[in-house]
Amino acid sequence: MPIADFAKGLQELGLLIEQTGENRVVFDYVIKAGKFKDQKIKMGFEVPPDFNLNPPHGPHFTPRLLPINPSSPKHTERVHESPFGTDWEHLSRPFPNWHKSRRTVKEYMRYMDYLFEIL
Repeated sequence: MPIADFAKGLQELGLLIEQTGENRVVFDYVIKAGKFKDQKIKMGFEVPPDFNLNPPHGPHFTPRLLPINPSSPKHTERVHESPFGTDWEHLSRPFPNWHKSRRTVKEYMRYMDYLFEIL
């Protein structure tokens, strides 16, 4: 089951997860680099039903770190409201070349580290 596989992968990385819906997981995350380094947030994902063929679309997190800007002409500056709650926001940042990667949760979380480093 994709959500169980994704949750297990997060747990193997030492993260304490909570499943908040049929296809959602949430956990505490400390940003490792970049302008928000060492800030503790809650991060969540909507896990697609075909994980690991396809990865989550991008992170949901709280507290909000960036202004909501869904219509930015630059994809890298688009920030959306999140269905996780009013204090959450969503970065639509698909994993580039997922099909050429190892397609693991560990690999996906490395990409999350990178995303927060370049915010």
